[in-house]
Amino acid sequence: MNVEHEINLLVEEIRRLGTKNADGKLSVKFGVLFADEKCANLFEALVGTLKAAKRRKIVTYPGELLLQG
Repeated sequence: MNVEHEINLLVEEIRRLGTKNADGKLSVKFGVLFADEKCANLFEALVGTLKAAKRRKIVTYPGELLLQG
C-alpha cells in the first residue's frame, strides 16, 4: 500500500470512530484507533500513517508522542 492510500483509509476510520468536538472537527483518541480491530487489520504501522498524515497537515495532534491512554 502506498502512503497516500493509507492516509485516505485513516481519514475514513477517523470519520467512522470519531466524534465532532466544539469546533465542529472530528476527533478520536489514539487508543480508540489502536484498539479497533478493523484499524489493527488495515494498518501495518498506525503511528507511521498518523505521522505521515500530520506532515501533510491532514490530521493534527499535540506533540510527537502517541499514547494509548
